[in-house]
Amino acid sequence: MQAVPSKELKALLRLAGPLIASQLAHMLMLLTDTLMMARISPQALAGGGLGAASYSFVSIFCLGVIAAVGTLVAIRKGSGDTEGATRLTQAGLWLGWVMALVAALVLWNLSPVLLLLGQTPDNVKAASQFLLLLPFALPGYLTFMALRGFTSALGRSAPVMVISLVGTVLNFLLNYALIEGLFGLPKLGLVGIGLVTAIVATGMAVALALHIHWHPAYDAYAIRHRLSRPSWPALSELWRLGLPIGGTYTVEVGLFAFAALCMGTMGSTELAAHQIALQIVSTAFMIPAGLSYAVTMRVGLHFGADNLLAARHAGRVGIGFGASLMLAFAVLFWLLPEALIGLFLDQGDPAFAEVIQLAVSLLMVAAWFELFDGTQTIAMGSIRGLKDAKTTFLIGFVCYWLIGAPAAWLFAFPLDGGAVGVWWGLALGLACAAICLTLAFEWRMKRMLGAPVETRLGRGADTV
Repeated sequence: MQAVPSKELKALLRLAGPLIASQLAHMLMLLTDTLMMARISPQALAGGGLGAASYSFVSIFCLGVIAAVGTLVAIRKGSGDTEGATRLTQAGLWLGWVMALVAALVLWNLSPVLLLLGQTPDNVKAASQFLLLLPFALPGYLTFMALRGFTSALGRSAPVMVISLVGTVLNFLLNYALIEGLFGLPKLGLVGIGLVTAIVATGMAVALALHIHWHPAYDAYAIRHRLSRPSWPALSELWRLGLPIGGTYTVEVGLFAFAALCMGTMGSTELAAHQIALQIVSTAFMIPAGLSYAVTMRVGLHFGADNLLAARHAGRVGIGFGASLMLAFAVLFWLLPEALIGLFLDQGDPAFAEVIQLAVSLLMVAAWFELFDGTQTIAMGSIRGLKDAKTTFLIGFVCYWLIGAPAAWLFAFPLDGGAVGVWWGLALGLACAAICLTLAFEWRMKRMLGAPVETRLGRGADTV
């Protein structure tokens, strides 16, 4: 039996490699935005960080819903249903476009809410500047993610990687040009950073759409055919699975948004340090995030083919391998926090001295919870591959909001732990999620393996 996990690991890594690179490329875009904010001023970094947290909180729900495209297409591929996979991809595109419009309207009217939540007027003003043009990135971003789910479920994730890497380079060059006013361009500050994100996201979506249209590997999937008439059963199925995934993403990112709000009530130094430390942690998190996506595809593929033993192997291998990787990052955070923060801020600049000192303390806490963060996201991916997102939502809600958020507030304010206390609360919530989700995957598989064949989803297809 040892050969089975080894073979599954190789297949998982072939799929996960480009997806991890794509995730890292996306994070590099976010890091570029953070670096450009820091080049403007510490105040721009704090306000821009508030705007970025707000954008993430609103857009992550949309991304979660669209993530269901890859899961369902993988299940359809496993069951040999080409037409169903096509209609689900079309439904994902339509759903993404509608959600992009709604999310943009929310972001453009967010300032009063941020003020009510205790954020300083200066930070809210800067956040509003960042969010002026940034919502125009949503249609392209969600289109790209829907097509990414489709092509990754077919085992073709390399194009996603290439396009993401090119987008990262363009994002840096255009951001730098607008921040510094090169080639006669105006210095647009935070507004320019949002504009560049919108341009790059749209370009990436167009590039992936053209690749799928031209490459013969996708000839069996006529996505453009009847695109103007989406399948209502497909939309319904996608929404039923995507809604709890989006809810899970929202409560998880909401936990970090809650942390940012706590920092904002403490001051700009705490908010800026939180933004820098979170960018470093989030960069490391892209590896298990990409791996989780690949695990979902592998579990879904086996699940669609009604090979439940292989589905369990895929989940176990992914969780174990991901946990091992995150141990290495934990050691890195513990041993070299100053060097990591030095990649973002000039340690010789006295204007950032307090921010750097606090960010180092936050990374020392992150060294403890990075293992749990990686494990819980891969366990989530394993469960979703079984077409079960309700379980991940319920566990996430309990662990993040009934344990993590109250603990963050308790450690930070009544117990006077400040910014570091907030991060210890985050660590507790993530540890709870990692343990519960891993146990939930094993429990789910045990029940399915013991169920009669006719009661299992097996080939997993509603008619679309």
